[in-house]
Order: sequence, then C-alpha cells, then structure tokens
Amino acid sequence: QAQLVESGGGLVQVGGSLRISCSTSGSIFSASTMAWYRQAPGKQRELVAAAGRFGGTNYADSVKDRFTISRDNAKNTVSLQMNSLKPGDTAVYYCHAHGVRVFGGPYDYWGQGTQVTVSS
Repeated sequence: QAQLVESGGGLVQVGGSLRISCSTSGSIFSASTMAWYRQAPGKQRELVAAAGRFGGTNYADSVKDRFTISRDNAKNTVSLQMNSLKPGDTAVYYCHAHGVRVFGGPYDYWGQGTQVTVSS
C-alpha cells in the first residue's frame, strides 16, 4: 500500500490563501495521475483538481481561477495552491494517486486527509 503524506491545511479567513502538499514515493508519483479531493461534513467526496503525468490539469468549476494544482517531479510532490478562499471550501482535503500497473491492473491510493477551514 503506497503512502501519501499530506502537509499544510489549517484555519484561514475568507479571502485568504493556503497551500497543501502531498508527497509519495518516486515510483508511484511518476506513474500516477495525482489529484486532490475534498469532503465537507454531510457531503460526498468530490474532485477538486487533478494533474496528469504529462502536465495536463483539470479543475472543478467551483475552484477554477482560484486554485492551482502543480507537480514537482524532483520532489515527488503535488501541491494545491488555494486563493480567494470561501467558507464553502471548508472540508477535509485528500490526496489521491491513480494509475495502472504494468502487471496488476489499476490502483488508487489515498492520503489521510488534511483539514481546511475557512472562517468568516
């Protein structure tokens, strides 16, 4: 089971910024689409942003133009820069890795989650 280690998160005021990061092993990172999901209390987990192995990115409509996902291939780290934060961004944010093994089929790994709270 791969380990995804998240860092960052915390409490921020409306309109503020926060950066969360996730690191994993080089073998997992280089082979995976890396993504951030979030889950607010009483709601389903939803995709926030994803970054493919070759640079493509996609975002949920609710965070476009405010959040930026980036990969640091040298550090095997994916980060999410969150700007202009709103109370609706409050959730537990989860790092996710998805790929396909050469022998063994697809895999999905999750981080433990990091809390982001936006206060008004």
